Amino acid sequence: MDAIIWENDHLRLLDQTKLPGTMEYIECYDYRTVAESIKRLAVRGAPAIGAAAAYGLVLGAKQINTTDRKEFLEKLEAIAGELRATRPTAVNLAWALDRMLMRVNTSSEQDVEKIRRVMLEEAHAIYQEDVQSNRKMGEFGQELLPNGARVLTHCNAGALATAGYGTALGVIRAAKEKGKEVSVFADETRPLLQGARLTAWEMVQEGIPVTLITDGMAGYLMAKKKVDCVIVGADRITANGDVANKIGTYGVAVLANYHKIPFYVAAPLSTIDMTLSSGEEIPIEERDPKEVTHHAGQAMAPDGVQVWNPAFDVTPNSLVTAIITEMGIIYPPYTENLAKICKPNK
Repeated sequence: MDAIIWENDHLRLLDQTKLPGTMEYIECYDYRTVAESIKRLAVRGAPAIGAAAAYGLVLGAKQINTTDRKEFLEKLEAIAGELRATRPTAVNLAWALDRMLMRVNTSSEQDVEKIRRVMLEEAHAIYQEDVQSNRKMGEFGQELLPNGARVLTHCNAGALATAGYGTALGVIRAAKEKGKEVSVFADETRPLLQGARLTAWEMVQEGIPVTLITDGMAGYLMAKKKVDCVIVGADRITANGDVANKIGTYGVAVLANYHKIPFYVAAPLSTIDMTLSSGEEIPIEERDPKEVTHHAGQAMAPDGVQVWNPAFDVTPNSLVTAIITEMGIIYPPYTENLAKICKPNK
């Protein structure tokens, strides 16, 4: 279930637009293929996008034909800018690119070929650290799940959305590995059905009981007392604990709050953006109207209808019970406690 594989001299990305019907990899030998894959959601999920972009920058460095360090760095910055523009909401994308550029700019190495090797080492480090942080997150998060827990999740925050293991689904995996009985309700997640296509598929592969519901069924499911907690991932968390995640997450959080059900967010520290004070400052990507009006190429709405298609929404911190990270579980007040846990990363 590896979504991202560096093999010899190129990057292989699992094309998630074709799941669950077909497992097909995109062979990326240049950064533009990576950029296009990120933009059209062939690779998606904030941590996975970050790791893919890091490798994309490595491929871009290979395409720069110069031995002059200054010229090389200028062209590398331009390539990073193209990659950065593909998905504006997921902060891991910019975080990974900034980390790669910082590694290069702070290196005293003058030989361009050696700089390329340094970049590949850094991309590998970003990838491995994400897998490790997901496992630590799972260890902390599974403590919140009692034996027999019935968990509702929205979108896909599993191995497919990360370098491996998963954030929200990583918590569920960790609970299973501890011997706990746990089952999942997966929102289908309109309009691109990441819950139906990806989360349900991952859980079936893992042998974890999963029930698929439409997005509109979540409230009634909670009213029937069939949900013990909600766990979702995140694309960006601001300094006050506001959470940007796949569109529809806010509605699930409101429903959970009304029904007095814990609402947990699982995300690595790289998803926490301490430069933004609240969710009001998060750029929200708007996508092609055809994602709403069409399905599998077939029109599902009349020609001429207006469409609003934000890819994400923002859940205010007041609706978030706790944030699960690789450094532990963070509770309110988030402004104070996120600052404490993120201080070493400033």
